[in-house]
Amino acid sequence: MAVPIAAGMIVQMAYQLIDLYFVSGLGKTAISGVGAAGNATFIIFALTQVLGVGAVALISQAAGRKDQADANLVFNQSLSLSAACGVLTLVGGYLCTRAYLKTVAADAAIVDAGATYLYWFMPGLALQFALVVFGSALRGTGIVQPTMVVQMLTVLINAILAPVLIAGWGTGRAFGVAGAGLASSIAIAVGVVLLWLYFHRLEHYVAVDRTKWRPQMEQWKRMLRIGLPAGGEFALMFVYLGVIYYVIRNLGDAAQAGFTIGSRVMQAIFLPAMAIAFATGPIVGQNFGARNSARVREAFRKAIVIECILMALATLIAHWRPGLLVGLFTKDAEVLAVGALFLQLISWNFVAQGVIFTCSSTFQGLGNTTPSLLSSATRLLTFTGPAIWLSMQPTYRIEQVWYLSIATMTLQALASLLLARMEFVKRLQPAMPSAQVANA
Repeated sequence: MAVPIAAGMIVQMAYQLIDLYFVSGLGKTAISGVGAAGNATFIIFALTQVLGVGAVALISQAAGRKDQADANLVFNQSLSLSAACGVLTLVGGYLCTRAYLKTVAADAAIVDAGATYLYWFMPGLALQFALVVFGSALRGTGIVQPTMVVQMLTVLINAILAPVLIAGWGTGRAFGVAGAGLASSIAIAVGVVLLWLYFHRLEHYVAVDRTKWRPQMEQWKRMLRIGLPAGGEFALMFVYLGVIYYVIRNLGDAAQAGFTIGSRVMQAIFLPAMAIAFATGPIVGQNFGARNSARVREAFRKAIVIECILMALATLIAHWRPGLLVGLFTKDAEVLAVGALFLQLISWNFVAQGVIFTCSSTFQGLGNTTPSLLSSATRLLTFTGPAIWLSMQPTYRIEQVWYLSIATMTLQALASLLLARMEFVKRLQPAMPSAQVANA
């Protein structure tokens, strides 16, 4: 499952890298503005997680127990919930964007750049809910190729539109950061249409059924019980990144631009490990639904091993030539130095991050995402206060923030492993001796 998921995530990351490449040509202010605005999208991703995680968990468990009717009901109820979330995104986004950016941006020019980008990207963010629901429904039943194909097509559209709208290729009319947001919105809209057509014509296990769209509060509660803690985890990530932007904002736009580029490169390096984690959730969910505790444990153990190997390799890549990776997106010496230093130091987090990815996905498959939220909360609580305190010291340097991040993420990984062990004891049947397994 992870191979097509990885392919889809790679092309999804290409959205951000393509935009970053052309936006970087507009200067440090544009990079910092889009970076700060990009952090705001974590709120939207938190809401999409509520839907996506709830749909994957419930549909995969229904598939495991051969309950197609329940899988269909969950899918169609998640579509109606996605429409409500889309409207909420548009209203809240246009009302709150500038107020948020003023708290994290280094100056008014960065606020203007970030707000312009988000205003044009907001329709795409609203449509993201439907896109996530379609993809989650397929992933819950073990099908990932259609989503990958659609993602590839949307990235191709974005790649064509980005230079035209951002830099004015072929038209002579450059829209700058507004073009970056508009290109992404158009591409996402095309993706939603394509997946809608796929479900109408080709998908058979779960299908679009308008008679099941009328909100059923009991079904919404089922999804929200699983999805809200996962969404809260992303919301905490939004706060965590907001704290970073806050404590480095007085270091200038080069610091924010370097962090923006470094973090995007880091996300690209993470993709193979994230794909393994995304595949783990549905496998755990289907076997949990089928009451096969041994295979749940086996999936978790093997995913942890694969994640640690992949992340160890990713650490070597980040240490190899971090300046070369960051230099693909900027030639500014100051921005390059900040981004390379960030990538080199923060790579010591990678193995711990792989453990966190696996535990989080396993919690989703088990249908209880509260442990993920608790794990993320430990990191936020141990990071926020010390980071703000460090930023007020006369000897404050940006690398101190990265060292603090390494320590707090290691603590989060240990907390995730402890919580996973507790969930297994509580939710899974005790492992049988090998002779009993053979007899069964």
